Amino acid sequence: MRPLYVLPLLLSAVVTVGCGAATTTSAPSESAETSTAAAESTASTATEATDENALAAVFVEDEVAIAGADPVAYFTEEAYVPGSAEFTHEWSGATWQFASAENRDEFASNPEQYAPQYGGFCAWAVSQGNTAPIDPEAWKIVDGKLYLNYDARIQERWSQDIPGNIAKADDNWPGVVQ
Repeated sequence: MRPLYVLPLLLSAVVTVGCGAATTTSAPSESAETSTAAAESTASTATEATDENALAAVFVEDEVAIAGADPVAYFTEEAYVPGSAEFTHEWSGATWQFASAENRDEFASNPEQYAPQYGGFCAWAVSQGNTAPIDPEAWKIVDGKLYLNYDARIQERWSQDIPGNIAKADDNWPGVVQ
């Protein structure tokens, strides 16, 4: 799997950088070599945004936003729930998947409420001035916003100073994808 980065407002390629030297483990379903290769791969560009509130960039893997996770389920079920190709919605230049038509329709009515921060890139990486892929099982909702991380180990590191890391990431975003 090679991650693609949807850059609705930008037409240049982006190179991703891993979460840092401390990242020695990979997401549960990938080998360390595959994860490293994905994090260092050259990203592809995508279509221009049509929604004025669209994200500057969205983490896309296998043509699907946030590794196919249902973003609404993080809020309603307080769990990672895989989405289905049966229930999709195009937003911010990416295809988002959902576990149900209800979740799809809820997202479509207010995508900014459910879309993860930093386009679904690893929140820790963005706080460090980089981008990195995510493990959809490494997530947290803070002040009504969804944050995703590279893996559980990086999430633990990010969680040591959530307010500080969010402030740093907010300062870095979206400049890290330009």
